[in-house]
Amino acid sequence: MSRFTDEMYATAASSPTGLVTGEPSAPLRQSWNEVHQVARKMAGGLAELGIGPGDAVGILAGQPVEIAPSVQAIWMRGGSVTMLHQPTPRTNLAHWAGETQTVVEMIKARAVIISAPFEPVAPILAEKGITAVSVADLQEGPDAAPLETAEEDIALQQLTSGSTGAPKAVRITHGNFYTNTHAMIDAAHYDFDTDVMVSWLPLFHDMGMVGFLTTPMQVGCESVNVTPLDFLQSPLLWADLITKYRGTITSAPNFAWALLARRLRQAPNDYCDLSSLRVAMSGAEPIDPDTMLDLLEAGERFGLKPEALAPAYGMAETTLAISMAVDEGMTIDEVDADLLEAMFSAVPAQKGANTRRLVTLGPLVPNLEGRVVDNEGNELRTRGVGTIEVRGPAVSPGYVTIDGEKPTQDSEGWLNTGDIGYFTENGHIVVCGRAKDVIIMGGRNIYPTDIERAAATVSGVRAGASVAVRIDAGDRRESFAVAVESKAHDDPEEVSRIQHEVVHAVFAEVGVRPRTVAVLAPGTVPKTPSGKLRRSNSVNLVGL
Repeated sequence: MSRFTDEMYATAASSPTGLVTGEPSAPLRQSWNEVHQVARKMAGGLAELGIGPGDAVGILAGQPVEIAPSVQAIWMRGGSVTMLHQPTPRTNLAHWAGETQTVVEMIKARAVIISAPFEPVAPILAEKGITAVSVADLQEGPDAAPLETAEEDIALQQLTSGSTGAPKAVRITHGNFYTNTHAMIDAAHYDFDTDVMVSWLPLFHDMGMVGFLTTPMQVGCESVNVTPLDFLQSPLLWADLITKYRGTITSAPNFAWALLARRLRQAPNDYCDLSSLRVAMSGAEPIDPDTMLDLLEAGERFGLKPEALAPAYGMAETTLAISMAVDEGMTIDEVDADLLEAMFSAVPAQKGANTRRLVTLGPLVPNLEGRVVDNEGNELRTRGVGTIEVRGPAVSPGYVTIDGEKPTQDSEGWLNTGDIGYFTENGHIVVCGRAKDVIIMGGRNIYPTDIERAAATVSGVRAGASVAVRIDAGDRRESFAVAVESKAHDDPEEVSRIQHEVVHAVFAEVGVRPRTVAVLAPGTVPKTPSGKLRRSNSVNLVGL
């Protein structure tokens, strides 16, 4: 038996911890043993469908109470899990079904497990030749014991949130899972007697699936899980759950912390108690230091401690975690912006210099090594800015694509993260931006996040809805455009004002003007299912 599944079943047999779901209307707590017992029946149902070792199974389910036993049941049969992207009320179902068919064929899925609220799409899947089976039917299956598994078996095929429309899945092995889980538990100094995890993160994204469902189920952490829809309908539910369950560990992207900060400012003094939080992690998208400082200010009267802030860095290709700043809280590295852009060096800023403030993302987690290399593959010294590479036993062996399997690592085991960054003197990692998004103008590297943050400071621009688009890349001198969302998109005077102010804000920040600024309706800027900007898909928005 692989160490991953062996530990999961041992946890079910002995751990007093469990999973809380159904908040706020119908809370239900199940021990991990109760989850396991449901999974055994679902494994029996999968066996009756002929699902066995090496088979891929998709999941299209909304509630953690159903997803937890579903994924364990698939692993009990020796199969691999793929969490399919979920349609929303605004989704074109015919288009979604076509994309889902492509994914199912790519991963060679034998079946898709489906449950509320997605049962209505089952006939659409059937029209595409996709076998769908309900969670309820599988839970009526006969009890089945787990099959043997191996370290190299594929446990998860994680659909990536890349910038293109072509599907791709990261193949994560049982050995990858085991290594990453213990690296995170170690880095977070997890206390099995006192720690409680609280999450609303989507389980089709690696931070939710790996960090807040699989890891607790594997090693026995107390975990409270609600859905992203629950959070979006009532952002303060997050604070409510931390208060009710004395949550100690939680995580979210930058935009969610910004939203929580705004809601906390509007809440009465005695609304919640965040003093139990010791790890408030920010990851999955670039971290704006001003957002986190605003969160601290808004959360201070509710007991949020500055040392709880934990910037982090990770990606599906490393199973999840690369680095975590748990021990020191948020640290801002102020560097000379001119030297960063022109000399590719993160030199600490002197008084009066043009500076750039970057959040340090902590040291690498255990069992992972990293380096920064230049365009020729030469390793750079401390504070040299280049491509971040990592290697270790948590790094995925490869991708599955519509063109077949592709490796993630080079011949020496190094994974090119696609991120530009550097290491500080104390070994902490700093990410400047994605290599493919960097705008090169006059020999300077201009990072889209700087442009987007500047645009977001303009009144009327929606938070988290600014995107910088590189144009003429590799053709003639590069330039860029900016697209922003605003509720005033249909007011010509307001549009003109926003465009004018965005140009000035961006010029003040990076010293160059965008070629054009587009002011769009809310919901127009394309994002991945996890909320990241799709910059390359935004070119057509700016009319160039």
